[in-house]
Formats: sequence, C-alpha cells, structure tokens
Amino acid sequence: MIVGIDLGTTHSLIGAFGDEGARLFPNALGDFLTPSVVSIDDRGEIIIGQAARERLVTHPQASVAAFKRWMGTARETTLGNRHFRPEELSALLLRTLIADAEAATGEKVTEAVISVPAYFSDAQRKATRAAGELAGIRVDRLINEPTAAALAYGLQERAEGGRFLVFDLGGGTFDVSILELFDGVVEVHASAGDNFLGGEDFLQVLVQAFCADLDIDPAALSPRESGQLRHRLERAKRELSQQASLRVEIALGGKEHSWEITEERFVRLADPLVQRLRAPLERAMRDARLQPQDLQEIVLVGGASRMPLVARLVSRMFGRLPLRHVNPDQAIALGAAVAAGLKARDHRLEEIILTDVCPYTLGTQVSRRDHTGAHQAGFFHPIIHRNSTVPVSREDTFWPVSENATRLVIDVFQGENPMVDNNIKLGELEIPLPPNKRNDENAVVVRFTYDINGALQVEAKVRATGQMHEVVLEQNPGLLTPAEIRARFAALSEIKIHPRGKQENIAVLARAERMYEERLDERERLQEWMVRFRAILETQDEKLIRQHREELGKALDYLE
Repeated sequence: MIVGIDLGTTHSLIGAFGDEGARLFPNALGDFLTPSVVSIDDRGEIIIGQAARERLVTHPQASVAAFKRWMGTARETTLGNRHFRPEELSALLLRTLIADAEAATGEKVTEAVISVPAYFSDAQRKATRAAGELAGIRVDRLINEPTAAALAYGLQERAEGGRFLVFDLGGGTFDVSILELFDGVVEVHASAGDNFLGGEDFLQVLVQAFCADLDIDPAALSPRESGQLRHRLERAKRELSQQASLRVEIALGGKEHSWEITEERFVRLADPLVQRLRAPLERAMRDARLQPQDLQEIVLVGGASRMPLVARLVSRMFGRLPLRHVNPDQAIALGAAVAAGLKARDHRLEEIILTDVCPYTLGTQVSRRDHTGAHQAGFFHPIIHRNSTVPVSREDTFWPVSENATRLVIDVFQGENPMVDNNIKLGELEIPLPPNKRNDENAVVVRFTYDINGALQVEAKVRATGQMHEVVLEQNPGLLTPAEIRARFAALSEIKIHPRGKQENIAVLARAERMYEERLDERERLQEWMVRFRAILETQDEKLIRQHREELGKALDYLE
C-alpha cells in the first residue's frame, strides 16, 4: 500500500487514496493529528504523539519536539542514553503513523509520498527521504505542501482552471506557492517561504511578553517550568483566535502569576512576524509576474493560519477573503493521499498531471574583474534560476582565470546571494585541462540537470578535446551516507516503541501528570485519581480499564 504523509513540525497525519477518495487514518487515540513529539521513558522505551507532548512539560529533558526544523543538519538530540539525529526522530514518528495506517486497513505499507515545505532545501529533502528509509519504507516522491493543499481542495477538478495562491503557515515553516490549473494539469509557477517562521514563533512572542511584563528571567526558569509556560500560552494563543482578551494564571517557582493579554496587543507584538510573512508573498507574486487581480482564489492551510491576523493580512494584500472550507490541519495530508493515489496510478486520477519547480537557484563560483582589471573570486553565477519548472537542464560556458591552467574546479552552490560564502555548497567537479593551452582556448561547457526527485547532475565538456566529466549530487555534507542509513536502521529497529494498544493509557496518565505539575490546588485529587487508575491497569481487565480511562479523561476535561 502507498500512503500519503504530512510530516509536520507540530502534528503529523497519514492517509491513502481509496474507493471513497482521500481518507485519513486515526491514531490509537482516535485522532487524525499525531503530535510530532518523541519522548523516552525510564525503561528506554519510546513514546510518540500525545503522551510525548504531555511529557514535554513533565519530562522536558527526555522529550523533544519541532525536530523538523533541524532536518538536513547533523544536530543530535540526547534522550536517555541515546543520541538521535533529526532523520531518526522523524523515522520513529513515521513508524507510529505507519502502524496506525496498517491497523486501520490491515494492509502492509511499503511506500509513501511525504509532503515537505516548498522552500525545503536540497539537504532537507534528502534527509526526509532518509527518514523514510530508516522507518522501513520507500520514499520515491516528495510533494510540496502547497501543491498537496491544492489537490486537497480539489482545485484540479475545476473545469474553468485559473491561477491560485496557496498560503501555508504551519507550526514551524511558512510556504507560499502560485499554481495554475488547466486541462487536468496542476502547474506550479512560483514558490517562496521561510523555513523558520511558523506558529512556534508567534508563541515565542507571547512567552517574551509574559516574562517582560511580570519581570521574569526566561533563562532562570527550569526546563519543566518553561514547558509549563509554553503549554499554557499555546492554549492562550488559540483562545485569542476566538475571544478579544483572556487572563493567564500559572504557578512558576512556587509563586502564582496572573497575566492579561488582548488580541489587539498580540497583533501589535506579532507585527514583525506578520511583516516577514509579506516578503515571500511579494517574492512569489513577482516571480510569477502576477498582480492580485490575476488570482482566482487564495487558499489558507496550516494550523497557524487560523489566527485572525493571517486572514486580515491576506485580505488587505489581495482584496478578498481566502478559501477555508477544508480543515487547515488536514488539507496537506489529504493532498498527500491524493498524490499517493497518483503514484499508485489509481484509475480515477489518471487525468491529473503535477508539475513543480526548483525552489532555489543552483549555480557555481566565478571570478569577476574589478575596475582595476584584477580578478575578484567568490561570486555566485546562477545556472538554474529558482522557480524553473522541473525537470530542467541549463548550460553555460566557463574559462580558467590563469594562463596554462591544468585543471578547472566547478563548485556547485545553492542559494540566492551574490556571494558564494552566503550560499550552500553542494559539491564540486574537478576537470583536467589539456596542457599548453591559453586560457581562452580551454573553454568548458557546464550543464546542470535537476530532476523531479531533487537529484542534480553536473556535466562538463572540455571543448578542445571533447572529453566529458560528470557527477550526480545526491549527497550533501552533514547527511547520512547509504552505509550509515543501513547501520542506523538496524539500531533503530532494536528500539521498542510503546505498543499501540497501550497508548491511550499512557496518554491519559501523562496528561494527569502534566496537570499535577500545573495545578497546585488540585494535586491531592489528581494523585488520588492516578493511584486508582494505575491499580486498575494492574488488573489487566480491558473492559474495566476502558471504563476507568474514560472516567479519568472526563474528570481531567472538567478540571482543565
């Protein structure tokens, strides 16, 4: 079975395309959204999802979230006595999602289409594929999140076609894509974004304001207190989408704190972030050479797009209200499920064709003459410009700077800065040159070819001899090699993840523990409930356990 997965910063979802179209699969708690959080217990067993999210407050040093932001780097997180790379944390999350899909369908999952931010770099995309391999599935295809959202909205079925802008503000990333639809084709014209702008950053604005108003040093808070504060203010951020003001009460350092925040003040505090949202919108419109009146619809997706300030920004910039009739949390996953159906060649989707673009400019390093005639090195020379439709192939001609050069090095970079030091080096190709030639005779024709799977092929032809050289840049510095992936896959396979059937019990206990941390006035009652429920668990009577779990859940709902 081929599934579609939205591997998100805050939440992740899994689905597939079947007889009734795109369908999402619930997790063990009956929810479609699985928090993208990993925790480890005292026995070294891994906890994923809602229970792990609760443990961010009670066991912050044994839990981790937002690791999607580290994809494509070699950063490691220590949980217990183990060290995990971002790919491995993502793989553990993927294994849980896959177990949910297999439990719902009774079929074996062998392959997945995973959505990624449109502005994900080459390294981040390859790290996402590696996470799939570490989870034991094949990931041949990635789909950009805004493109997936367009599929979820059924925009490809609109007979009249047109141009659409998809605004995707998730927990950790922001993307905007402009698509054109015609004759069953979904063609992306431009993508832009910010990989470090999302709901987490709007939450941080509230954390900073809370600490400043109450004269609290954030650095002085323990990890546990910091987790409690972020959890409470995350709830406040969501409530401000529904009401004009609210009061936050929380105990920190043995002292009760009370803080009032209005939606109006939140908007003022968040204005620098809102201005950061404008820049990718304007860039995408410029790259697509469009005016606001050229767009048929604007689609909002991503949980953070629920904030009223987002809809107001879009309405002001484009002069219309955006589409919101599909759940913004589920849109990308539903679109990924449609893409999985396309990959499986489902007969109901055979008329749909997807095209995409290269999100970054690809080029090489060159020297340029200054006003004195001297050569200055380190300049970036684009070969494939950003937002070129893929697959794409472009070539240019280069010459050595010095006379009688015996080799020419083609450094391959990705980025938008005029200086290579500010871009990302992907690799290099060294080309031997024929001896005893003047530099103007040693021309080298360089061709870059970028395919739909994100692999870049660099070919170089020495014009004087006709000799060809090439390299396929599938590996970036800091990423796992195929051998390392095999070794880490074997190590991950030995790690135990809490059984799916016990996740409901773990989650309700983790929630009770988190509330015990937060509610000083209710600790005795909460502890009494936890003692009772743990005793019920010892009976192993599934009917009795289910009954008491539901009762405990309702009691916690009432308290919270």
